[in-house]
Amino acid sequence: MIEWVSLRAGARPVPQPVATPLVWATAFGSALVLVAVHNLLVGADRPGFALAALSFLAALLGLCARFTAAPGTAVLCWLILNGFAVPPVGTLSWAGHRDTFWLTCLCAAALGGTVLARIVQARAAYRRIAAEVATPATDPDGDPLGT
Repeated sequence: MIEWVSLRAGARPVPQPVATPLVWATAFGSALVLVAVHNLLVGADRPGFALAALSFLAALLGLCARFTAAPGTAVLCWLILNGFAVPPVGTLSWAGHRDTFWLTCLCAAALGGTVLARIVQARAAYRRIAAEVATPATDPDGDPLGT
């Protein structure tokens, strides 16, 4: 006999992603801190290290965010990178290929983190559901078939 059960009735098989404004606020604040530390330790003349750190941050934030948060996260990280990790500091500029590459890296990192999180969560949910289906129901006497 097949019994239809709503998956929302009990524990959620897949965790709910974090709200997009919270992800963006975290991206903005964390990017400012990362770029400030980068400028103190390395200097503003080497933005490659800052790009790597911000890409890692975008991937980490993608692990707990929705897909719709990825472009905004990438743009916020790029704004901080372009404004504060590239001389002259405090001035936004657009250098065709460089900034296109930076935006692509940051967006790919954010989307990659989100995709990775969804795959891991889907596998875990499948294993939980498959484990519930695979365990046979037993009666109080210990007879699995109830005969």
